[in-house]
Amino acid sequence: MSRYRDALLFFTLALLWGGSFVAIEVGLDYYPPVLYAAYRFDVAALALLSYVFVTQDGPFPRTRGDLAAIGFSGGLSVAANNALLFVGQQYTTSGIASITYSLVPIATAAVAALWIGGADLDARGAVGVVLAFLGVGLVAQPDPASLGGGVAVGVGLIAIGVVAVAVGSVGLRTVETSFSSVALTGWAMGFGALAIHALSLGIGESQRLPAAAPRALLALAFLGLCSSAVAYTIYFTLLDRLGPFEINLVSYVVPVVATVAGALLLAEPVTAFTVAGFAVIVLGFGLLKRREIADAVAGISPSG
Repeated sequence: MSRYRDALLFFTLALLWGGSFVAIEVGLDYYPPVLYAAYRFDVAALALLSYVFVTQDGPFPRTRGDLAAIGFSGGLSVAANNALLFVGQQYTTSGIASITYSLVPIATAAVAALWIGGADLDARGAVGVVLAFLGVGLVAQPDPASLGGGVAVGVGLIAIGVVAVAVGSVGLRTVETSFSSVALTGWAMGFGALAIHALSLGIGESQRLPAAAPRALLALAFLGLCSSAVAYTIYFTLLDRLGPFEINLVSYVVPVVATVAGALLLAEPVTAFTVAGFAVIVLGFGLLKRREIADAVAGISPSG
């Protein structure tokens, strides 16, 4: 029964994270992008920290390691990543943004190999990393006449955000914390929301209250509650049960959800470059994680 429950949670997570890219597209019609990202994590932090305070003992950060972890997660994985994602998605479709974002496991492995030596990045693994970034180049639909704008700019900004996530994730491995992963995520979302608000003010975005239009409220509620607070709780639950390799496979289901949802709900185009780029990224992931894939197929627990 637990196997079916985990599968249900896995695909629920993919639906929630895939749907988030569509919700971002919808909300960008009502908000400046960085302010919209800040509102997402206002809602998410309020929901997740409320849950933590009700269900856990010792939910407050107490050590330097706790504060460093909040800095890595909130400053990089939440604030830098989402500010760049929301700005970048002004220039792309939901599908293209989500496919670019599927670089996260690959970029994280590369940063880990360079920073802490925690990943065995051999020659074929390095080829996999290069292939993945080439796949993103295909997704960006490169046109020498328009490299200074359009989709290429959006994909570039989102890719920088992916690197921020990777650095934040690896940095998190270098510190010890005294509270749960869910509590850490809640505090990181709160810190990240404050940082994004400060950035929104700093770059001169017009400040406004959340839009009252039903479509805007629905998009913000979905982003803040479903694809952030609920989704990250599911993520950490599955991380404990399945391990990092299997849960990272959700990164390759999310783009399918986002692309299909964007095409059906927003009439977004899906080009041959988009499909080909995603295939090349998946191939790169396969080369990088070939040992874990072989272990999983053989029924052996992944080595990490």
